[in-house]
Amino acid sequence: MSGTDRLSRLADVLADRTVLPGYSRLGYRLRQRHWPADPAPDALAGRTAVATGASAGLGRATAIGLARLGATVLLLVRDESRGERARDAVLQTVPQADVHVARCDVADLDDVDRCAGQVRRDHPVIDVLVHNAGVLPQERTETPQSHESTLATHVLGPLRLTERLRPALARSTDARVLLVSSGGMYTQSIPADDLEYRHGRYRGAVAYSRTKRLQVAFTPLLSQRYAAERIGVHSLHPGWVDTPGVTGSLPGFQRVMAPLLRSPAEGADTAVWLAATHPAPPSGRFWHDRRPRPDHYLPGRGDDPRAVRRAWRHCLDAAGIDQDRED
Repeated sequence: MSGTDRLSRLADVLADRTVLPGYSRLGYRLRQRHWPADPAPDALAGRTAVATGASAGLGRATAIGLARLGATVLLLVRDESRGERARDAVLQTVPQADVHVARCDVADLDDVDRCAGQVRRDHPVIDVLVHNAGVLPQERTETPQSHESTLATHVLGPLRLTERLRPALARSTDARVLLVSSGGMYTQSIPADDLEYRHGRYRGAVAYSRTKRLQVAFTPLLSQRYAAERIGVHSLHPGWVDTPGVTGSLPGFQRVMAPLLRSPAEGADTAVWLAATHPAPPSGRFWHDRRPRPDHYLPGRGDDPRAVRRAWRHCLDAAGIDQDRED
């Protein structure tokens, strides 16, 4: 490694650990000069990508990025009218794109089953699955299956949808599943004894960050689960992005940080890169700005393996997933 490369890597690590430079658009522009090459312009030609939460913000920007690289893109959305507007936005940017819309409430496990059946019928081979749907509620709410809403949206629904789409993913020669997490997960540990957030004063930002921590902790386990079918699993965080979700849920943060927030396209960059770069990135890792990142900031820290395994078993059971396939 040259002296220039070492300095670049040191600057990258310092920006990451000090948070504000790394998560803002400043970090994006700093790293862009040295990061891995862009995927080929036709990297996803002939391939099918499914993205949840694709009606606005990061999800829509991800869909545009995937379509630009030639993918057939399926937008999974709760509101079909908003989904159609998102489809129009993709086509305005990529007029030749092949884009479809399907209704799916990821937090409702019954609706996930219905949607997955439809998706498999219409798209028997799926190459990319991006779990981008997210919520940050002000009060504790429950889904039709009586699960806390952030747990259902960020963990149970993605687990169920991935499992239900497994046959279509397994038919791909290079399937990739992406979990869009958040840098906020660094502030939380695994809530193994209260996954449904039934105890203590409910705070939406804490619930959000807890479940984003679970996404990252479960990434290696999902990678192992699907390794035999050559389905790669990756988690990532997009940095601080100016999206409708941030404006609606964290208006104070958006007002103060607006000059430093990334655009949705900048936030979606790593997801698109992970979906399309070749050769395939190593499965089971956590990424930000096209590089693997530690899942804890402090050296020597890590999730309690027993807590992770307990949470994993609970979530598989809550998502109605067969645990007999576990190693």
